[in-house]
Amino acid sequence: MSSMGKRSGIGDHEIYTYPRHKSRSGAGFLRAGPVTLMRCPFPARHLPLAVFRYPFLGTKDKRMVRMKIVAALTDPAHAALAQEQGADLIELRLDLFGSDMVRKAQRALGEVTLPVIATLRSAAEGGQFFGDAVEWMDLLSPLIPLVDYIDIEQRFSVHAPAVRAAKKQVIASCHEGRMLSLFELFQTERNLRAYGDIPKIIVTPLSGDDLIDLISFTSAARKPICTGVMGSQFRHARAILPLFGSEFVYCHTGNPTATGQYSVAEFVQLRKLLGI
Repeated sequence: MSSMGKRSGIGDHEIYTYPRHKSRSGAGFLRAGPVTLMRCPFPARHLPLAVFRYPFLGTKDKRMVRMKIVAALTDPAHAALAQEQGADLIELRLDLFGSDMVRKAQRALGEVTLPVIATLRSAAEGGQFFGDAVEWMDLLSPLIPLVDYIDIEQRFSVHAPAVRAAKKQVIASCHEGRMLSLFELFQTERNLRAYGDIPKIIVTPLSGDDLIDLISFTSAARKPICTGVMGSQFRHARAILPLFGSEFVYCHTGNPTATGQYSVAEFVQLRKLLGI
């Protein structure tokens, strides 16, 4: 490494910060070693932000990329199919199971050997559960001993200690119908990590710049982290984010749980094509 640079760490990354450089026009440059890699589209005084906006230029990621495919099920009868197609985990979207969700979930659990996530998504975050935190826990309690992960939104986080006491991992989730700023993304991650093992942050990008911010956050954030997008406009981000450190990619087996989802079969093929 050049003696001009200073090395520091953020999570699983090594960050290399170089002295600011100015061209005649006052624009800044990002440097990695003695070679200028690209010109930043902002003045040199904003160079520190570039580490987050363009982490793939300023970081060395030590983690091996592995796309973990989660089959999000609206129909428990698809559990065996998801495993056959190559999913790594199963998500039971209990709020979409209709009546007698516990019996249906138990049936699905009997058909697979994969790790299972139990999710009771609130209407406020795109699901079909309209109850309060007490009702949420009453419905999930019979399934907690049977699954490996419980998805817990912040509104239900009062129950996280009981779930962790049962030695289950908590996916602390947040789903936003808008794009969060970089500051908000890091703040949300901190809030979710306070009660969960794996923060899951799903946002709605409105532009290419928003998507770059999300990729940058995913790369720079402490791991494990799960990030994703809502909607179909930037659905390709679902394939990109795991390459920068997102723990899970949620797919379907015929009935999408969200607009823009890819199928398990599509992602298994993508993983083979990429050789990861």
